[in-house]
Amino acid sequence: MRYTKISKKTKKSQYGHSKPKRHPWVTTLKIFLILAFSAIILGIVAAGAVFAYYAKDAPELELSKLASRPSTKYYDSEGNVIATMGSEQRNLVQTNNIPVMLVNAVTSIEDHRFFSTRGVDPIRIAGAFLHNASGGSINGGSTLDMQLIKLSFFSTKTSDQNMRVKVQEAWMALELDQKWTKEQIFTAYVNKVNMANGYYGMGTAAEAYYGKSLPDLSIAQLALLAGMPQAPTTYNPYTNPKAATWRRNLVIDAMYKYGKITAAQEKSAIATPVTDGLQPLKQSVTIPAQDDNFLKQAVAQADQITGENSANAGLKVYTTLDSQAQQNLYNIVNTTNYVPFTDNDLQVASTLINVQTGAVVAQIGGRNQPADVTFGYNQAVQTDRDWGSAMKPLVDYGPAFENGIYTSTANTIADTGPYYYPGTSTQLNDWDNQYMGILTVKNALDLSRNIPAVKTLVAVGLDNSSTFLKHVGIDLSPLQWANAISSNTPNQGKNGDEYGASSEKMAAAYAAFSNGGVYTKPYYITKIVYPDGKEVNYKPERSQAMKATTAYVITDMLKGVLTLPLSQSVGSNANVPGLPIAGKTGTSNYTDSEITQIEQEHTNLTGMVSPDENFVGYTPQYSMAVWTGYKNRMTPIYGANTDIATDVFRSMMTQLYPDPSSIADWNVPTGITQSGTNVSVTN
Repeated sequence: MRYTKISKKTKKSQYGHSKPKRHPWVTTLKIFLILAFSAIILGIVAAGAVFAYYAKDAPELELSKLASRPSTKYYDSEGNVIATMGSEQRNLVQTNNIPVMLVNAVTSIEDHRFFSTRGVDPIRIAGAFLHNASGGSINGGSTLDMQLIKLSFFSTKTSDQNMRVKVQEAWMALELDQKWTKEQIFTAYVNKVNMANGYYGMGTAAEAYYGKSLPDLSIAQLALLAGMPQAPTTYNPYTNPKAATWRRNLVIDAMYKYGKITAAQEKSAIATPVTDGLQPLKQSVTIPAQDDNFLKQAVAQADQITGENSANAGLKVYTTLDSQAQQNLYNIVNTTNYVPFTDNDLQVASTLINVQTGAVVAQIGGRNQPADVTFGYNQAVQTDRDWGSAMKPLVDYGPAFENGIYTSTANTIADTGPYYYPGTSTQLNDWDNQYMGILTVKNALDLSRNIPAVKTLVAVGLDNSSTFLKHVGIDLSPLQWANAISSNTPNQGKNGDEYGASSEKMAAAYAAFSNGGVYTKPYYITKIVYPDGKEVNYKPERSQAMKATTAYVITDMLKGVLTLPLSQSVGSNANVPGLPIAGKTGTSNYTDSEITQIEQEHTNLTGMVSPDENFVGYTPQYSMAVWTGYKNRMTPIYGANTDIATDVFRSMMTQLYPDPSSIADWNVPTGITQSGTNVSVTN
């Protein structure tokens, strides 16, 4: 007999349908799904909270910071570029000059969904967060929008590779995408990126590395540029060609992967050596050696005018530099073709000024300056050395005629002695320890006698003299009787160049004698053009420092310095026959104790020794001051070196005036009468 197993009847529902048996795993799955979904919701909420927390402190999106500034360019007086400066060497490219192949290269390696996303790429960001979940830094996942934000508002430092910065970059990228087109964003990125070797922007790198513009580069060359911004130093083709090749090929492969190039183009580009087309590497910022000292002062003035670091402000700075005069002065000082220098250590500092405009047209701050130093020490503007008797026209005789103490070059003054500085027991002597009796004012100045100079200052008074000096841009406060023959002052060396005299100050002061008594504060800049096209024209500070009659009578007397016999005046060595020219020598002195020390250290000395030998001279067009000496003041000038200052001046004037006879003399102003060699002021 066959038995059939009868199953239990299933319980029917109230609708007549039986309920299936519920397996335990179904309940577990439901619980898991509920928990997972809840976790996801909580995660989204938490992520949103974190995002909002960090995003609220994001910097304000200033669009001006996204746009790169070009390098500042400096121009000479003829409008020629003489230097391009700035910590970032950058030439900007416009959108229509960016080839499509560069767009393909950059987007393929950096952000292939660039044109379809809205500032952030959720897929890449999620991947980056998962990839970096176990680490302390957040890397990758950045769109080009976010990279532009990073370059403009943050940095590539490790300290800025964290969740806070990444969130803020994303938030600002979302803002940016609402305000700029993709073309604008891409162009700004191309102009912003670091391309190694001091160059910024892919257009700059194209010119620097290949001597071409971006549209003229090959696929391989464009791929190299596109890959460099991720790690400019690492992928520098000049220093790391192997790493640069690897990165470039990665870009080429990505371009093929995303259909931007064909297989044949990929093969050809990868086969191209990474050095193909590379030019010899040049310094990103070059300052011509002959212009270094001048440009240092021009940059300082541009900083003052703009109120910012002008070298990095993308400006066009038009200077007063006469490039030919500057080159001539540099050659005179740094070769032996014009001046018989006896050693390489003797230093020369000089400033040449246009007397009509007051502009500095050439300047040299020293001889044989280090080639690897930019904006080095510039003795031409330093006030730490003594200009000696070159101060006499400014401290003594100029104020004397200005204040009516003297009215004629024929006025007399006693050069008799012994003579002591007023109120002291310090005896004043001349270099020859002789007395010349009664001299005319003209002879006293031409022969540079010390006693008449001090007596003149006494007659003028320290206050009147100090006022005159300040009117021509020189402050020797507190003025002392010794300043009748010296520029030394108790405050010398303090507060920069505020006190004392320099070649710049002396050339400007003497320029007032040449220009009818009109003083112009030395300047190096004529115009500044900002990146937005705004122009600022510099207006020099100009004033009537003295009467035109005072300027003329001093000029007439100083002409004599250059026509005396050489035995009576070293100044005659500066003369250029046929050229209207005036000037004054200046020799500083050692103290008795310093002379003793020098004689012990230098046993071969002959004749007079001094720490400084100077000459300041001028024509109707130019004023030039020349200082000579050694960096170590205790190294003396003697022998043939005492003529170097006048040699430099004469050589420069010869360069400036190939036909000196064609230059007209100074005009005689109203209020001057002349009788023979005597000049008198009549009002």
